[in-house]
Amino acid sequence: MARIVGVDLPVQKRAEIGLTYIYGVGRARSNSILHRAGVDPNKKVRDLTDEELTRIRKILEEEGAVEGELRKEITMNVRRLIEVGAYRGARHRRNLPVRGQRTHTNARTRKGPRKGTVANKKKAASKT
Repeated sequence: MARIVGVDLPVQKRAEIGLTYIYGVGRARSNSILHRAGVDPNKKVRDLTDEELTRIRKILEEEGAVEGELRKEITMNVRRLIEVGAYRGARHRRNLPVRGQRTHTNARTRKGPRKGTVANKKKAASKT
């Protein structure tokens, strides 16, 4: 079981894909790390030696923000925008799209499920 930066890497996956399970590491960064560590990207995670894992850990530590450290940095950036009173901060506070997307239609991911029409709306008086 390979554990890097507090994340268990899936042993059945290739090293290139396995590293992407770490928050802040995508395919490009994964390939860069493996190349610098001298590890074959097609090698399965279970076949990595302790020495190779140590080299990968060392490179990740040198490069900087991943996992909790990166999450904390992003949270602080959003909090700063909100405190400063920036437009982007206001959009974050109201859970609306931040990057200029339209909200009249779409934006359901950010806004959440549609709110139905008013539930207690009086129905038209029926003849009795």
